[in-house]
Amino acid sequence: MISVHQPQYLPWLGYFDKILKSDCFVFLDDVQYKHREFQNRNMIRTKQGSMWLTVPVVTKGRRGQLVNEVDIDTGAGWQERHLRSVKAWYGKAPHFDRYIGFFEKTYRERTWEKLKDLNVHFIKFLLDELGITTPLRFSSDLGGGESATSRIINICKELGADIYLSGAGGKEYLDEELFRKEKLGLKYQEFRHPVYEQLFGGGDFMPYMSAVDMLFNMGPHSKDILAGIRE
Repeated sequence: MISVHQPQYLPWLGYFDKILKSDCFVFLDDVQYKHREFQNRNMIRTKQGSMWLTVPVVTKGRRGQLVNEVDIDTGAGWQERHLRSVKAWYGKAPHFDRYIGFFEKTYRERTWEKLKDLNVHFIKFLLDELGITTPLRFSSDLGGGESATSRIINICKELGADIYLSGAGGKEYLDEELFRKEKLGLKYQEFRHPVYEQLFGGGDFMPYMSAVDMLFNMGPHSKDILAGIRE
């Protein structure tokens, strides 16, 4: 069973749940980039509620650019701003000291130029911390297709998959009949967001934050929470 998704910036827990349930995960990096979605931004929890962390990207004159072509606006000073935000809102989290070194190194020791590289860097870190060992591939290294469904089917065939795990949103655009014709299984993700202790929660849990929220709050136990393991 494989799953496919564009590389996102600091993805939410549902993204990692899909990878966890797959035998192989494919970064969809050679499709058109969609601005103002989750490929260059995500949310963290603050005292006031939620806050967007947005990576500024170059879009002017680049309509139709692919995900793996997107350049970051390196002159916008966003790396230091994001680091300050992480420190400000997770500085008192139980596991802040365990992880902040990685964020400092990521934001301060390298100037990120390609959005894809930044996103994959963070995703691989989060996968390691969540104990997910699913093999990773890139769609740009695999076969294409004329439609979203045909592209996915071709990827499944090339990787020898017999089941495709789609996000729930796939019901709106996938051609289920084509999967049946190709004798490929199609399964939709059923993700129930776990509840865990958050800073500033006061009993009011806020779901759909970046996975870093659970990591700073729950530390190594995060992998068990995502896997649905209860002590």
